[in-house]
Amino acid sequence: MFKKWLAIFKKDTLMDRAYQRSFDMLAITLAMCMEAKVSLRQREDSEIDLSMKDKDKEVNKYEREVRRMVFNHLAVQGTADLPSGLALISIIIDIERLGDYAKNMLELAFDHPGKLHGGKFEEELVRIEIAAEDSFVQTKKCFEEGDADLALELLDRYAWVNDMCDEIVKTVVKEKDSNIQPNDAAALVLYVRWLKRINSHLRNITTSVVNPFDRIGFQPKKK
Repeated sequence: MFKKWLAIFKKDTLMDRAYQRSFDMLAITLAMCMEAKVSLRQREDSEIDLSMKDKDKEVNKYEREVRRMVFNHLAVQGTADLPSGLALISIIIDIERLGDYAKNMLELAFDHPGKLHGGKFEEELVRIEIAAEDSFVQTKKCFEEGDADLALELLDRYAWVNDMCDEIVKTVVKEKDSNIQPNDAAALVLYVRWLKRINSHLRNITTSVVNPFDRIGFQPKKK
């Protein structure tokens, strides 16, 4: 199904521009997340590139731009391309949510004093961060190329992330690590929760490559 949508995107200038703009949105949100990670997890000060916070406005502008381009295309071409247009709108909503969570992480990095240490959860937290960065890169790749095999492999590869995030949050809330300071506990819970939501939205985008429109955001059916 996605291959058919891809053909529609590429044959029409307006739809192709909208499709290409979604890649710009993914690149911006990834850069925001990486800036937040460096500031929050690798720096002892709260120094951050404040211009990155404004990138969220750019993502929002691009979302509106894509909506206008898709609407104008459908207004001219009729309902034949409606599924592909709706699918692209659904995908950019997920990308815009990525921007929201990336902005939240940047704000947390600015407010948190010093480097955020994961304590007893450090090893798991590093695994989640590595997974999030790789998932960003690979999701963009499979979405851009319409690579269904990569999409399925990616969905399977990082199926564990949300459960691990939930376990960290649950353990912190139950105060099972008495050595973690209250401010670090609060920051850790927020950070992990946002990483979980980022992973979920990336998975939604990935499902668009293998699912029909009505099942975007859901696990592919077993054959």
